[in-house]
Amino acid sequence: MVWLPNMIVVALLAGAFILFRTVRRNRFWTESIARLWRRRRFSLIIIGLYLAVALLDTISWVGGSASENASDVVAAHKPRSVIDRIFQPDSFMEISYSEPFADVGFYGEQPLAHPGKHILGTDILGQDVFYRSLKGVKIALLIGGLTTLIVIPIALIFGLAAGYFGGRVDDVVFFVMSTLASIPNLLLLIALIIVLGTGPVQVCVALGVTGWVGFCRLTRGETLKLREADYVQAAKALGASHLRIITRHIIPNLAHLIVITFALQFTGLVLAETVLAYLGIGLDGSWGQMIDQARNELSRSPVIWWNLAGATVLLFTLVLCVNLCADALRDILDPRTRKEAQ
Repeated sequence: MVWLPNMIVVALLAGAFILFRTVRRNRFWTESIARLWRRRRFSLIIIGLYLAVALLDTISWVGGSASENASDVVAAHKPRSVIDRIFQPDSFMEISYSEPFADVGFYGEQPLAHPGKHILGTDILGQDVFYRSLKGVKIALLIGGLTTLIVIPIALIFGLAAGYFGGRVDDVVFFVMSTLASIPNLLLLIALIIVLGTGPVQVCVALGVTGWVGFCRLTRGETLKLREADYVQAAKALGASHLRIITRHIIPNLAHLIVITFALQFTGLVLAETVLAYLGIGLDGSWGQMIDQARNELSRSPVIWWNLAGATVLLFTLVLCVNLCADALRDILDPRTRKEAQ
C-alpha cells in the first residue's frame, strides 16, 4: 500500500497543527515553550531537522526515476521516498569500500563511478554511508517515539490507579509489576520479538511491554504522596469527583516526571535497538545494524571508521539533544523549580 505512509504523514502533520492551535490558546504552555526555545534553541533546531528527515523518508511514490527503463522490473515499481531520490539516485553505488570524498576505491584504488560525491564514503556493498545513516533516522524516531507513546499511557494509568485508589487495585498492579520485574528484561524482550516477529510495530510492542514497569512504580509512589496533599483533601471535601481530582491536581504535578521519563525512555529504547541488532534481531537499516556490521571493520588495517562514525554521530547527537530539551522542560514544568526557570 503505497498510500499508507503518505496518509500517516498527513495525519501527523494534521495532529501537529491541531496541537499547535491548542497550545497557542493556553498561556501557560505558550510561555513554557517560549522559555524552552530561549534555553535550548540549538537542540530544538537539531531535533526539528531529524523530524524533517524522518518525514521526507516516509513520503514516497512510484516512478520518476531512470530505473523505470532498467532491467530490474521490481526496482522500477518500488516506492521511493524523497530521501531516496535526493541522496540515492540511480546507479549511485560503488563496487566496495571507499573513503569519504575519495576519488578511488579503498582496495585496489580503482576509479569510482562517482568520485568525490560520497560524503561518508561507502560500505562493503558499495552503498553510500551518509544515505544509510539518514535512513536510520526514521527507524530511531519510530522505535523511540512510538514505543514511548505505548509505555507512558500504560504506566500512567496503572500507576495512578494503584497510588490513588490503593487497596485491591494497588495489590493487583503491584503484583503485575513485581512479576514482570522478576523476569530478566532482555530475555523477555527476545522472547516477545521471537513470538511477535521482527517488524517495526512488533518490536515497538515488545519494547513497550517490557518498559512500562519502572515509570509505573515511580507514578505510583508519587501519587501516594500527592493524594495526601492538602489541596487534594480540600477538593475531596468540596465534593470533586475522582476523575476531576486526578486530571486537575494529580497529573499536572506529574508533568515534569512524564517529560523526563519520555526523554529517558526515548533514548533508552533507541539504544536498546542497538543491543537487539548486536544479537541479530534488530531492524533492517537501523543505526544498530550499521554499528553491528562495522564492529569487524575496526580490526582491519587500515581501519575502516566511516561506517561506524556515520551511525554513532547521528545517534549521539539525537540522544544528547533530546536529553537537553527534556532537562530544560522538566525545570520549567516542575512547580518546585518553575520560578528558577523563569
